[in-house]
Amino acid sequence: MTIIERNNRKIRSGVVISNRAEKTVTVLVERQFAHPLYTKQIKRAKKYQVHDENNECQVGDSVRIMETRPLSKTKRWRVLERKER
Repeated sequence: MTIIERNNRKIRSGVVISNRAEKTVTVLVERQFAHPLYTKQIKRAKKYQVHDENNECQVGDSVRIMETRPLSKTKRWRVLERKER
């Protein structure tokens, strides 16, 4: 797959947690950061609806996703690459 250089688009890594919808997967992205006052490490997670054109991704796959134009009411991301199963 050829990766075309785009403007500064956000790229995230996560794990596929659902692939029930047609051409759509749900990806869980976890981030870790330090609390601004107490400096303790905090984990936060967010789910993204991601466009998967060829229905390749399975539950448990690690994927990289890239921000894109709105594709539907909830989809603003697409699968960039599948890293591993």
